[in-house]
Amino acid sequence: MRLRLSFYALTTNKGVTVRDMFLLGLEYGGGVWQWRRRLWTWEEELVEECRELLLTVSLQDNSCDKWLWMPDPSGGYTVRGAYDMLTSQDFPFVHQTLEFSWHKQVPLKVSIFAWRLLRDRLPTRHNLAARGILLMDARLCLAGCGQVEDVHHLFLSCPFFGALWPLVRNWLGIEGVEDQIVTTHVGQFIHYAGGSRARRSFFHLIWLLCVWVLWKERNARYFRNTRNSLMQLLDQVKHCSLWWLKACNVTFTYGIHSWWSNPLVCLGIA
Repeated sequence: MRLRLSFYALTTNKGVTVRDMFLLGLEYGGGVWQWRRRLWTWEEELVEECRELLLTVSLQDNSCDKWLWMPDPSGGYTVRGAYDMLTSQDFPFVHQTLEFSWHKQVPLKVSIFAWRLLRDRLPTRHNLAARGILLMDARLCLAGCGQVEDVHHLFLSCPFFGALWPLVRNWLGIEGVEDQIVTTHVGQFIHYAGGSRARRSFFHLIWLLCVWVLWKERNARYFRNTRNSLMQLLDQVKHCSLWWLKACNVTFTYGIHSWWSNPLVCLGIA
């Protein structure tokens, strides 16, 4: 919330409505995105997330727009109601997604992204087309493979995006076969590490980081028409994993060369 308020303070269009935002232009560099100063890199990433959310909004003439909390349409949304829903024993799948989404060494925005991914709530082209925001012909993957871009294809079976996983496994020094369903792939990947809690925690972090890197690459292709190679994506995984661990452990002294060579040795979990 504090970050959103800081964006409100930076924008020059404080009185703009959602409709006006669409008219001014939501595209990258569009007229609605006017700031009092140049944004930092991390701020630009948050703006990109805001754009993705807005692009899932479909405005209709002669109809009243309002949010409806489906678990309690009459009473509306409450924090207590949301907590009760997420912790209810009647939602075993929700417990599974929560377990795999959150990690204390991972940035909060990445965990929120993973929670949406595991519940298939990301604005993939397949989901946008299903909601009538994109034409059905526009559902194809940005990698040019000719397949529909749903979460399972984008993160696992795509010839380009899915090829990151073997590279990561090779870097970690493990072998395995990738499952093609996201909700089972995460559990499989985490348990490549065996029984050690520290090993499972690290592999969990790497899985969250990999899907985050893939999603950022997908958005860069979609919104900015830029693209990285698979080796550049692997380098991002190596860099970010080292940064995340160092941010949570000031005594972590290993440098880039050691980390590139064998991260499991650096962590003492080989």
